[in-house]
Amino acid sequence: MTNPFLVPSTLPYQLPPFADIREEHYEEALEAGFAEQAEELRAIVEQEAAPTFENTIEPLERSGQVLSRVAHVFWSMTSTDSTPFLEELEERYAPRFAAHFDSIVLDPRLYARVAALHEGADASWTDEQRYLVERRHTEMTVAGAGLDDASRERLKDLNQQIATLTTRFDKHLQADTNDLAVVVDDVAELDGLSDGEISAAAQAAADRGLEGKHLVTLPLFSGHPWLASLTDRGLRRRILEASLARGTRGNEHDNRATVLELTALRAERAALLGFRTHAHAITADETAGDPERVLAMLERLAKPAAANAAAEARALQAQIDAAGEGYELAAWDWDYWTEKERTARYDVDTAALRPYFEAERVLVDGVFHAATQVYGVTFEERTDLVGYHPDVRVFEVRDEDGGEVGLYLLDLYTRDSKRGGAWMNSLVQQNRLLGDPTVVMNNLNVPKPPAGTPTLLTFDETNTLFHEFGHALHGLFAQVTYPSLGGTNVYRDFVEFPSQVNEMWMLWPGIVEHYARHIETGEPLPADVIERLQASESFNQGHDTSEYLAAALLDQAWHARTAGDEVTDVAAFEREALERVGLLIDTVPTRYSTGYFQHVFSGGYSAGYYSYIWSEVMDADTVEWFKQQPSIRDAGQRFRERLLGVGGSKDPLEAYRDFRGRDAALQPLLERRGLTGAE
Repeated sequence: MTNPFLVPSTLPYQLPPFADIREEHYEEALEAGFAEQAEELRAIVEQEAAPTFENTIEPLERSGQVLSRVAHVFWSMTSTDSTPFLEELEERYAPRFAAHFDSIVLDPRLYARVAALHEGADASWTDEQRYLVERRHTEMTVAGAGLDDASRERLKDLNQQIATLTTRFDKHLQADTNDLAVVVDDVAELDGLSDGEISAAAQAAADRGLEGKHLVTLPLFSGHPWLASLTDRGLRRRILEASLARGTRGNEHDNRATVLELTALRAERAALLGFRTHAHAITADETAGDPERVLAMLERLAKPAAANAAAEARALQAQIDAAGEGYELAAWDWDYWTEKERTARYDVDTAALRPYFEAERVLVDGVFHAATQVYGVTFEERTDLVGYHPDVRVFEVRDEDGGEVGLYLLDLYTRDSKRGGAWMNSLVQQNRLLGDPTVVMNNLNVPKPPAGTPTLLTFDETNTLFHEFGHALHGLFAQVTYPSLGGTNVYRDFVEFPSQVNEMWMLWPGIVEHYARHIETGEPLPADVIERLQASESFNQGHDTSEYLAAALLDQAWHARTAGDEVTDVAAFEREALERVGLLIDTVPTRYSTGYFQHVFSGGYSAGYYSYIWSEVMDADTVEWFKQQPSIRDAGQRFRERLLGVGGSKDPLEAYRDFRGRDAALQPLLERRGLTGAE
């Protein structure tokens, strides 16, 4: 059989032919892809003709098509349905990928041609062509293309070492997360969970051969959604302590040495590139510009967030005392007593709302319905198309006039072969140059109930699905000419903005009533409950903002290391970093601790975890704008055309100004998070 990666897929929308892909196809296709693109690059840089857009930038954009096909699938599979074979291949090929892409972005001959085009822009270029040249020049400059030969060789070596370490971090984290899943021998300990949750825990145990037991698998973040419901304080403690221990237990999965080496190498690379720290190197090519601006915002919010968290803790302690429990609030108690406090204040128990959030209704009558109402797109499941795993569903997306938009894949459930968290990525990226369509995918980690049992989502899982679908819409709607500017290929501290905006539709009038219906009675979520949910949106924001800011500032601290800066004790470093900003709070652990902070040590957010709240400034401002519009369909069309639709083909802040008519205001964010004291 011909290797399916070596030729374009003939399936609708060029969906990868997963049914035909075998493990042995990856290595052959990767080697062929590396060789093909190397030859394409050689043809560009060795030509004698003076550089033009047509003989330099355009062929560069056309290059690497085989590598693109296999890499999109390969990296997707290593995170969604990995195997020992793929893990070994990933570890072996991570430095190869780094070396290959360095051979492009650090090629001095290519850099000279791009620099010449950048200095002498052609008046006939389109705005997109002009922006593409600017981006190529900036990316190559920041990457180190202007270094001398010796420095460039050292840089390549550093990049390969860093790639190896990030892969190792991921491998250790997944193994330790699986190993630390909490085994429950007595079902009575699961008191407070729904029948569906208990069944999911039983199924997870059975999948590991632990018949008769129950297994609580761990999400990526600190804590667990079930901490809000479990009445057994001992089990709550076991779950949280297991979560916090990941990557720091002194076993073969310990990530501490990896982090120390990784951050030291990133610091050395930054110095080689002429930057004071890795954080300076990263933010130089983001909307923030420099880490000082990032720290100014984060630290400005930290003090009022910590004060709010302290007030919330006092209220929770009062609940504990009033109940006669006789213990001091601990981190594993926070979610449980928060739900009681929420109920007391707003008469809303989010844990009790799960019967209203059946996954299929949330998806079809909520997430998809909202997209239809706002953007005019429709969704039809394509059962004739095969995903990479039996749990994967494939949907065709069309405009209201029937025009093709793309394919959307959803992989909802957790499994041991999938990394934690939730995310979106592209399998095929739209562009006019090559005539490629769009295929995007969402991954979540919802516990899978036994066959025949409905999947009931938590309030937070429902919100996460809306969030990740916002990324998917960004990828689906972007219409660009050149591949490297497509979809979500925007600045890291802008990419979360469209997904955060999409969260608003979860409780939007006319949408929430359409999907939030009781699984047994079909009755809609009562209007007064919706009102109380909306009223409680700023509730617990001291905790939520503090745990997030702690993680964002921890990320900045690790990447403020300078070359030669010695750190030997990870726990002490983390403790001092959080204490310095007033966020070392025993009852509010950082959302991600060093040993399992996948976003920054392997996930592409290094020195960039601040992006979520940075983007949320625009998100909160945009939500206020939508609320003022007479028609969400007209408003959605403007948002689609002027912001989502441009992908990465123009400066994102310029796109925002084009959409909104001005820069984003900070006040809506401060009000949303209850941080008006930060002003």
